[in-house]
Amino acid sequence: MNTAVGQELLHFVDGEIDGVTIEWLDSHVDHRGLLVELFRHDELHQNEWPVMAYLSQTKPGVVRGPHEHREQTDVFVFLGNGQWRVYLWDHRADSVTRGRRQRIDVEQDEWLRVVVPPGVVHAYQNVGSKPAWVFNGANRLYAGEGRKSPVDEIRHEDRPGSPYAID
Repeated sequence: MNTAVGQELLHFVDGEIDGVTIEWLDSHVDHRGLLVELFRHDELHQNEWPVMAYLSQTKPGVVRGPHEHREQTDVFVFLGNGQWRVYLWDHRADSVTRGRRQRIDVEQDEWLRVVVPPGVVHAYQNVGSKPAWVFNGANRLYAGEGRKSPVDEIRHEDRPGSPYAID
């Protein structure tokens, strides 16, 4: 996939992206049910610590994104109750992995945490047959304190010719 960035033509190739953390989480099951630790301060860098959290449900076939943030880091957890395809693209000018694209498939009963730093374009799609849930702990407040600031989001999904293709 090629895209013009300024005067430069950027070609995305598959590979891991610097600064993105991908962790498969363990579920602990006993006679009472199930427990999964979504995040711990001792497992995240201090600048990634969530200041707000939300849970979203996505219907089958629906894509959320692609978009990116200038300052916000997202800590997504795909909650084991569905099937997901997660997409990441690195177009950060100062990144050693600029031009890389990463796709991760999450199956039913798998728990995945993905930490997405600012400037990494991201999207996810429910590729299963039933609604499924995603947790996000963001390190910035949506629309700032009291929801009075501009939203830190650059949306690409409605951009004609967007290089961030969902396949």
